[in-house]
Amino acid sequence: MTVSLNRRQFLAASTLTLAAVGLAACTPRQGSAFLSPTADAVDAAEAGRLTTGATIERALTAEPVTLDLAGQTVNTWGYRGASAAEPIRGNVGDLLRVTLTNDLPDPTTVHWHGLALRNDMDGVPGLTQPAIKAGDTFTYQFALPHAGTYWFHPHVGTQLDRGLYAPLIIDDPRERAAYDREWVIVLDDWLDGVTATPDDVFAELSRGMGGMGGMDHGGMPMRMGNTLMGATSDLLGGDAGDVYYPLYLINGRPRLDPETFTAKPGERIRLRIINAGGDTAFRFGVTGHQLTITHTDGYPVAPHEAESVVIGMGERYDAILTAGDGVFAVIAEALGKVDQAVAILSTGAGSPPPPGTALPQARTPTVAADLTAADDVALGSKRADRTIALELTGTMEKYDWAINGTRMNMDNPLRDALAISEGERIALTITNSTTMWHPMHLHGHTYQHPDGGPRKDTSIVLPGQSLRLEFDADNPGRWLTHCHNLYHGEAGMMATIAYQQ
Repeated sequence: MTVSLNRRQFLAASTLTLAAVGLAACTPRQGSAFLSPTADAVDAAEAGRLTTGATIERALTAEPVTLDLAGQTVNTWGYRGASAAEPIRGNVGDLLRVTLTNDLPDPTTVHWHGLALRNDMDGVPGLTQPAIKAGDTFTYQFALPHAGTYWFHPHVGTQLDRGLYAPLIIDDPRERAAYDREWVIVLDDWLDGVTATPDDVFAELSRGMGGMGGMDHGGMPMRMGNTLMGATSDLLGGDAGDVYYPLYLINGRPRLDPETFTAKPGERIRLRIINAGGDTAFRFGVTGHQLTITHTDGYPVAPHEAESVVIGMGERYDAILTAGDGVFAVIAEALGKVDQAVAILSTGAGSPPPPGTALPQARTPTVAADLTAADDVALGSKRADRTIALELTGTMEKYDWAINGTRMNMDNPLRDALAISEGERIALTITNSTTMWHPMHLHGHTYQHPDGGPRKDTSIVLPGQSLRLEFDADNPGRWLTHCHNLYHGEAGMMATIAYQQ
């Protein structure tokens, strides 16, 4: 059977007026109180998006694959038709039409991370579409809404922690290129087919760690099965992660078989850096070079000089560097885990940097709070119409990660949905009451950090801290917000924010 969505696309522009609703507190509602992913309002929002009239057709097949990771043969899952080294690419305003064939033994979907796309294409099973069964196909079709660095991955179980991901790059032909070359750099932590499967890891984590959280590890992380105890980082406020990964990759290659990027001395290179990991934040930099941060999560920022940048799972940063003369290490340090992913920048003669080469630490690594949104993407000043409070709760001991004390049940994702209305300015206050950091992601929208900070869709919230974010409710539908630590999200640290009828 073929599962396909044949919805109206690119309708003639029309005006849709929603009935006014009171600004009541965000109490849970029944599913019928919320817009359907196929509501007329979803069509109207899509019709209002810029269109070039061009269509990009791509075919993807999700299937079992065999990888060679520095001589180690690994059986995993991946996409035929796209990969870390093979992005999907188009211009803002193009219509993207991707037909996914599921040749996996399990159901799957594709979530287009960071895009303010139409709700019925967001790829969340049980919320925006049924999961695509083994042997079936599904066509994703939507306008590319905003230029930037994005990516896509499944939203089913632990599938993200396999090889099922690839970049999606949206270009703006009007953008004046202030660089000579461009490299897409995908960072990943890897275990599938080496030490365990992601399902094995989640089953182990779900049993909880009991009273072992207080063990003395002598300042070094200690592996216990597939769990990593004692991985700590001051940049992440303490506990850095749960999972032991034997490999760290740049563009699908481990440090024993590194990717080599070549350029000429003096060339300006745009880096599009994506953290596709499941449980690892990276500190990224290039030895002997300074970075100029230009974008985060697809949106431009005031240029910011950096020695290195901290990138949580799901985040993206664009940066410009001017290539020096020689051979340099491109390093993604796995924060708290005493390991790294490595690639090579070569512009001339010289030997590769020796194993274990470290990033310099003369300057504090850049984080999102250091950045300012570019003037043309900053949200206009407006009083928030509604505030939604999200408290992050749970412990490693019980592995009961949740939002507002409630673990998401994807069989009924609207049970505790938080209501908003189209046209509102929404304030999200995210309070981390746990002892771990969480990279929080909002589907279907970008928000702005406080005090003129960057526009983003994924942000690190440190333990014991709060973050206030604002966005405009301009994309009707039912949208997930969740921790992009794959295992925290799968345990239940998710919630639904849904537009009222």
